[in-house]
Amino acid sequence: MITKNTPLTEVLQIGKECKRCGHCCKYGSGFLADEDLKNIAQFLGITEKELEEKYLEEVEQFNTKRFRPKTMKQDKPFGPCVFFDAGCKIQDVKPLQCRVGNCSQYGEDLSLWFTLNYFINREDPESMRQYNTYLKSGGKTLPGGNFRDFVPDKKQIKKILEYEDLK
Repeated sequence: MITKNTPLTEVLQIGKECKRCGHCCKYGSGFLADEDLKNIAQFLGITEKELEEKYLEEVEQFNTKRFRPKTMKQDKPFGPCVFFDAGCKIQDVKPLQCRVGNCSQYGEDLSLWFTLNYFINREDPESMRQYNTYLKSGGKTLPGGNFRDFVPDKKQIKKILEYEDLK
């Protein structure tokens, strides 16, 4: 069972089940984390700034901004990843979310794991408020990913939800 606290090494092992069918890559792209920006830029032989300007877009979720490869949209909100052409052109250094995600029986849990560990910021009250709204509207989570798991102190929860803690 995958939880919010499942170690990255274990999640990467589960994510290896990818059959490289290209399904994920044909309809979107994965978010970068940790050393992905540096590694992709080095792999392509360009600067990080060039990579950002030419191939990446910044997206915000839960008041946290992350880069992901642009998609080749054709009047749709989704499209093939800019690095997809009959296979991943950056397979050896693909973004972390691409490495941990797949379309196996664990795909949804792997995606939730990434969100919980790379988008939800327990130190940012606005991130926590947005996450609370997501959960209250029926959003899914994993064990260890409930609001009280992030903010166990009832007084702090009250401050966050009543906008006393704006940070």
